[in-house]
Amino acid sequence: QVQLVESGGGLVQAGGSLSVSCQALGSISRINAMGWYRQAPGKQRELVGVVSSGSSTNYRDSVKGRFTLTRDNAKNMVYLEMTRPKPEDTAVYYCYGIIVSSTFNMPRNYWGQGTQVTVSS
Repeated sequence: QVQLVESGGGLVQAGGSLSVSCQALGSISRINAMGWYRQAPGKQRELVGVVSSGSSTNYRDSVKGRFTLTRDNAKNMVYLEMTRPKPEDTAVYYCYGIIVSSTFNMPRNYWGQGTQVTVSS
């Protein structure tokens, strides 16, 4: 069984900074990629950014230069640092992982429970 446990989030003023983190727990053989999606009210879930096992990153255009993903492979953790957030970044942020567990010897998608990030203007 694999779980993604998120922490952080909350309320931040526009132009400030906020971090969220996520740890993958359970019987993990390998993590291929980890990252974050977000979903604002009335909108579809969208990719924020993803970091591969080799630490290469990919971000959506609207957060490039403002958000930074880092990964700690030893702890099975991924961090999202949000600088200069904007009100339009307000959403529920979901941790995401493509993970090979020791139970199912093939990659599967896993999701965290979501954490609210609210950016006030």
